[in-house]
Amino acid sequence: MVRRVSILGATGSIGQNTIDLIRRAPLDYDVVALTGAGNIGQLARDAIELKADIAVTARDDLLDDLRAALKGSGVQAAAGATAICEAAARPADWIMSAIVGAAGLAPGLAALRHGTTLALANKESLVCAGALMLETAQTHGARILPVDSEHSAIFQALIGEDAAAVERIIITASGGAFRDWPLEKLAEATLAQASSHPNWDMGQRITIDSASMFNKAMEVIETHEFFAIQPDQIEVLVHPQSMIHALVGFHDGALMAHVGPADMRHAIGFALHYPQRRHLPVERLDLAAIGQFEFRTPDEQRWPALRLARETIAAGGMTGTVFNAAKETALDGFIAGRVGFTAMADVVAQTLEDKTASDGLIGATMTLDNVLRVDHLARKAAKAAIDKRAG
Repeated sequence: MVRRVSILGATGSIGQNTIDLIRRAPLDYDVVALTGAGNIGQLARDAIELKADIAVTARDDLLDDLRAALKGSGVQAAAGATAICEAAARPADWIMSAIVGAAGLAPGLAALRHGTTLALANKESLVCAGALMLETAQTHGARILPVDSEHSAIFQALIGEDAAAVERIIITASGGAFRDWPLEKLAEATLAQASSHPNWDMGQRITIDSASMFNKAMEVIETHEFFAIQPDQIEVLVHPQSMIHALVGFHDGALMAHVGPADMRHAIGFALHYPQRRHLPVERLDLAAIGQFEFRTPDEQRWPALRLARETIAAGGMTGTVFNAAKETALDGFIAGRVGFTAMADVVAQTLEDKTASDGLIGATMTLDNVLRVDHLARKAAKAAIDKRAG
């Protein structure tokens, strides 16, 4: 049976890995929509090769470029945030949500409202609006499948298990580029140093988030939202080998670990083929050659993002929206050279303190409009914090 699929964020690393899997079985899939941002050449090439119905760029100013690249192919071109949401709402059996940042929330909700299966790699959706995402899926008979390697691992470990028997969930972190750096050197870390990951081949932003552990902090919040587990039941371990992606502990003391190579095609492929398991072109681990797995307790002085994540969960409401908006803004500031590496956590902490204390919207009903309003106000506050630091 041919499945209709769309890929939101097709030109990023998750999107490209998804395309790699679809390319290996082209007769199994009918590609509806591909979306991207500035990489028009890649977006157009993939849309033409996969015979997509439509290709959409998030950037209105690049619509003419996209039309030119698609000329004569029969693939429709569109641009802008509204067009991406419209593409997400086109009938499809399976949609990959891999748009980076809070921009992925509205298209993800648009897909869920049409009762589709949403493969969720956009962790910001659950951090900013977990309750809204899950409620929308339930209301419209849609399914959300996690694609983060850690949450896919948890999901797989829980298949056939009683969720009430779960005692704890352990998610692992590579530790990123600076896991072995002296603590006093972190403030001097450069953009180039933070953009190099020891294990994973990812985009720049997520690689920096890995080094700061903000990526893992987001995943702590995501674990709480998706699996309805309390923050004191969620543990983080630094695992430099990046081969055990998560462990689920049960009341009888047993731990179920998901072990696999550092290759996102595993989590993507599991979601793409669910509930079946199909052959995937990933490395088969030689455990004897690996020899041993290493684990460390994360130092929250080195990675204050983990503490901020737990504070965010405890505050509730739309505090997750504030956390994500401040994190994204602080990351922009670091990339632009306006704040140092360790100052990103200070910007997030200051924004959380300011917005949760003063903004009545934090506890308002979680609607898309309210989430976007909180997001806007939090970004404004975070930018002010950066401006103050930058002088």
